[in-house]
Amino acid sequence: MNTPTLTDVARKAGVSYATADRVVNARGGVAVKSVDKVQRAVAELGYVRNLAAANLSTQREFRFAFVIPSQSNSFFRHIHGLLGTHTSTTPGQRQNITIIDVEAFEPAALQHVLRGLQDEGFDGVAVVGIASPGVEAQLAALRAKGVATLSFISDITPSARLAYIGIDNIMAGRTAARLIGMAHGGQAGLVQPIIGSLSLRDHQDRLRGFYEVLSRDFPRLTIRPEIAGRDSGEVVERHLSAALQTAPTISAIYNIGGGSSGISRLFTGRANRPFTVIHDLMPHTRTALEAGLIDAIIDQRPEEEIDRALSLMHAAANRLPVAECPPITLAIYLPDNLPTPHPSPKEHAL
Repeated sequence: MNTPTLTDVARKAGVSYATADRVVNARGGVAVKSVDKVQRAVAELGYVRNLAAANLSTQREFRFAFVIPSQSNSFFRHIHGLLGTHTSTTPGQRQNITIIDVEAFEPAALQHVLRGLQDEGFDGVAVVGIASPGVEAQLAALRAKGVATLSFISDITPSARLAYIGIDNIMAGRTAARLIGMAHGGQAGLVQPIIGSLSLRDHQDRLRGFYEVLSRDFPRLTIRPEIAGRDSGEVVERHLSAALQTAPTISAIYNIGGGSSGISRLFTGRANRPFTVIHDLMPHTRTALEAGLIDAIIDQRPEEEIDRALSLMHAAANRLPVAECPPITLAIYLPDNLPTPHPSPKEHAL
């Protein structure tokens, strides 16, 4: 059986090809009666739009925005660089990516940025979520305008976004706890968690999973109050140094967020150090792992996160069904299984 064409749809609906084209590609200016006829013909024939051809014929360029914390954090500098490699266009999928910096951990600043996007005509917006009713209200307002809104890396309330793109952060915290518990071999120990900010859902979830496994399966490990590192290497280094002076028996560290360069500096040249788990494989964290300054890296595979976000925003912009996608499968890197390095955007650890 031949694949139905738009000409077949127009013939069955009893309208002109131009009218059928306007309805199928949502260009407006068609009477409701004719719209109903075309939609019935589409359903009966099983017609599927050729998205590439439709977009190419109209020279449509999709406009997507990524709203992410400013580049003061090495991880988000890495994200900036990766997004820069996705700005090229392909036939039928022309896209323009705008990266919008926002001050980290500041709900009011993110809310202000999102409010300013209401009338900018973006097809999709991906945002690193912050736990804030105001932020979620602005994302809901964007959705109401037909913008595909995604939470990216850090989730928000599901009703305020189309989908979440990222790892299962509770699972990540559980994984870190399991690694630390195994490293102690059933012995007692003192564990120091480091967070960026509990305003971020991903940090909340990682900490929750971490506590769950340690308290349930490794009761001989005592957890110290979290250090708030603000994802800054300098802040992490300063507070961790003070914690080690106050509690020199700290036997393990879990850095939930950024600022791991501060840990590397602190442990350089140190004969003995705590077992240390951090997040995100980047050039400077890879170097730290190879040098024996840390023990394990939990990576969220940001390249795949970006690819998935763009794929979902394209689908939504083309009016295709978009379902909640499964979490990205996290990777655990030890000195023995590091992938072959490849060129990446230049960055400087802070």
